[in-house]
Amino acid sequence: MIAITVNGKQVEIERTMSVEELLRTVEVPKNYLAVEVNEDVVAKEDHVSVMVNDGDRIEVVTLVGGG
Repeated sequence: MIAITVNGKQVEIERTMSVEELLRTVEVPKNYLAVEVNEDVVAKEDHVSVMVNDGDRIEVVTLVGGG
């Protein structure tokens, strides 16, 4: 198992996988705007090629309205 952090929560995944696959595997908001891996923004077109590895910190950022 691989231990990662997604939006501040410890998560275990079975193996190294792409950002795209991770987004399908873990609970993420449907209207997410951006993904960061270890504080680096990953462009949507790179979700297939950027891999998530043991110890990585992933943040899925959404737009929240308010005032």
